Amino acid sequence: MMGGLAGRLSSVTPWQRLILAFATGALAIVAYPPVSAFPLLWVAFPVLLWLLDGCETRWSATATGWAFGFGYFLVSFHWIANAFYVDADTFGAFAWPAVAALSAGFALYIAVVCGVTHLFPPPGKDDLPYERFAVYVPRVVFFASAWTVVEWIRGWLFTGFAWNPIATVWSEEMTPVGVPMIQVTALIGTYGLTLFTVLAAAAPAILGTPFRERRTWIVALAPAAVLLVFAAGGAVRLTGAGDATVEGIKLRLVQGNISQADRARPDLWPDHIRDYLRLSQENRPAGSSAVIWGEAAVPPLFSLNASDQGRRLLAAAAPENGLLITGADRGIRDENGEVQIYNSLFALTDTSAIEATYDKTHLVPYGEYMPLRWLIPFKKLTEGVGDFSKGAGLKTLAVPGLPPFAPLICYEAIFSGAVTPWTGPKPRWLLNLTNDAWFGMSWGPYQHYAAARLRAVEEGLPLVRVANTGISAVIDGYGRTRESLGLGIKGVLDVALPQPAAEFTLFGTLRNILPLLAATFGGLAAFIFRRRQGR
Repeated sequence: MMGGLAGRLSSVTPWQRLILAFATGALAIVAYPPVSAFPLLWVAFPVLLWLLDGCETRWSATATGWAFGFGYFLVSFHWIANAFYVDADTFGAFAWPAVAALSAGFALYIAVVCGVTHLFPPPGKDDLPYERFAVYVPRVVFFASAWTVVEWIRGWLFTGFAWNPIATVWSEEMTPVGVPMIQVTALIGTYGLTLFTVLAAAAPAILGTPFRERRTWIVALAPAAVLLVFAAGGAVRLTGAGDATVEGIKLRLVQGNISQADRARPDLWPDHIRDYLRLSQENRPAGSSAVIWGEAAVPPLFSLNASDQGRRLLAAAAPENGLLITGADRGIRDENGEVQIYNSLFALTDTSAIEATYDKTHLVPYGEYMPLRWLIPFKKLTEGVGDFSKGAGLKTLAVPGLPPFAPLICYEAIFSGAVTPWTGPKPRWLLNLTNDAWFGMSWGPYQHYAAARLRAVEEGLPLVRVANTGISAVIDGYGRTRESLGLGIKGVLDVALPQPAAEFTLFGTLRNILPLLAATFGGLAAFIFRRRQGR
């Protein structure tokens, strides 16, 4: 049956191949949160490889990969359209053209994967003895390795957008295998888990080749058995995971649930601050250490670094002898007299003193700054006509009454291996302030949250996430959600801070060195084997 399906897919016309590739790529995204139908990857990747089997030229394979990528990213990025409708009169007409253009550009990454995979000619395309089972296997290994390396490149090229690496399909607590599976990222990181997931999901493509050897099924399912070993090892690790918390630390997380359209209205800013102050003070437990608000929760009307009055007003949210930690814009003049605006985090005492600040380092293209501003005559989506300035880099903040923490603003939490500084003191927890109100009640906030859970496991550190609207939560160093406030809910969480899962993790020390070495070695080994078989 598999052979017949593979044969039909490899023999379709070029236009049929592009349409099927597009539909298969779109289907693959349903494997991600919030749906998390991860078995669909075991459909999508074999179908893609069988479609590539019918490509006569490398350009045909590249085009097939691009069509798959276009469907894949169009569904993956569809939630971005919500940001354009916040100011629909100005940006609404550009919503879907912009999402389509972004998806078409990112599809080039998968086009590259499929183009280089064509270095392994499909069955019948050359004189290689494809009736020998072992010759087709390196094609699958090379495909998985190339996907992993290109996915890593996507995370940093042109400032990077590491949204939805394949390993994210496991970052969902509602699936019984999810939390155990992601434990392995403490060793090999998100890209390591991506490598083995792609390999496992693509391996059944071997069943569509004209082999009739008994070992075909064994090899086709062997990578999936490796994933089962990961999950079993994760389950064992979790048996020793306790619920210990840092003694004496009590945090209040405030989720105002203010729509982005309302946040953009200056006439409502005083009301928003009153809401936040009320939520911060009302029925607050005695002995609270800090109140935490989300990204840019303080509107520009209340300048924290320039206005003593604004600081005194907001300091009322801080507990006695405690802190208010909040997101707010920070404006300063540089040595040339130019005003620089930063998307920042402030730690403010109850006496209105600024204990610490952090300026966002990884800015969002088109949202916080305009790439190629000289060429693109549009303003950015966020309020104000100027770009935000880039911060000095990741840092660990030490403030009175709290363990040292690494601040992350918005999508800085999606970058594997780039959430803590390389040098200096090690943080004891991660704090992610975000504003997912831009993306409405879409898949975007759920996938953003799934990425944050992976960071917690990779680093072995608890992650406190405070959003202006969902999902605010405390995640421990094993990726388990201790407490959460869902999307579209106004309220507070009074929470303890979990202890780190480990003093250090292998991934936290080596970062992406191991997964990249594994992917590179696998790809080179497959390529060398293929060359030797062809001579």
